[in-house]
Amino acid sequence: MHNERSRFLTFMLYVGLAFLYIPMVLLVIYSFNYSKLVPVWGGWSTRWYKVLFESPEVWEAVSLSLQIAFINATFATLLGALAGLAMVRFGKFRGRTIFGGMLVAPLVMPEVITGLSLLIFFISLKELIGWPLERGFTTITIAHITFSLAYVAVIVQARLTGMGISLEEAAADLGAKPFKVMSAITLPRLAPGLLSGWLLAFCLSLDDLVIASFVTGPGSTTLPILIFSRIRLGLRPDINALATIIIIFVAILVAIAAFIMLRQQKRELIDQQMAARGDV
Repeated sequence: MHNERSRFLTFMLYVGLAFLYIPMVLLVIYSFNYSKLVPVWGGWSTRWYKVLFESPEVWEAVSLSLQIAFINATFATLLGALAGLAMVRFGKFRGRTIFGGMLVAPLVMPEVITGLSLLIFFISLKELIGWPLERGFTTITIAHITFSLAYVAVIVQARLTGMGISLEEAAADLGAKPFKVMSAITLPRLAPGLLSGWLLAFCLSLDDLVIASFVTGPGSTTLPILIFSRIRLGLRPDINALATIIIIFVAILVAIAAFIMLRQQKRELIDQQMAARGDV
């Protein structure tokens, strides 16, 4: 009975992985298709990568999306980490329940509602104080930070809850100042969570279409908006080439993050073993 259950779970795992990754593999293969018609195979060729690299419109969109994603990920990680620390380490404080609810609201709020509310907010600000003068880079970045920091806060909360506070309390008992405890113990142990949150915020910003379409303006076309506008007119092989480059880029980021997190976990395991030997 146990073996049958294990086989079933293994089979379902493979089915799930195939469902996720076979479309990506097909997309990569068809990015090397010579034919202009995406469904028709015309032989292997890199012509669409050449077309892609010669398109200034695409690279302007890529540059804008990467800039927004980097700034968004950095500020979302900073604000999300502070929010997560407040929720886990500061105990009960006045307004904690409301703060926690507002913090996770972007996770369950439909993107259409979020984008519409931010659009109305920016329009109201322009009427009241004359800012922003136009919607574009700044408004998209603020909008992305607004919903990305919620994801980072959840990751940081989970990491802090799993870490516990025993080492921090031990350091404080030995005379370490709060800043020293934070910089020498809390932040290094929290680093994998911060890195995961940064990467998640980066990918969320790079992938966002709905919210960005509400808060953008003329001359500020992000990569998802460009891809969507082109696909509406029909499938194009150069879009497959662009998607392949994005897949490779994200895969490299994930591999780097996995390597750093694995090293951190090994270091923590070694520290725990050394501490156990010292206790003995």
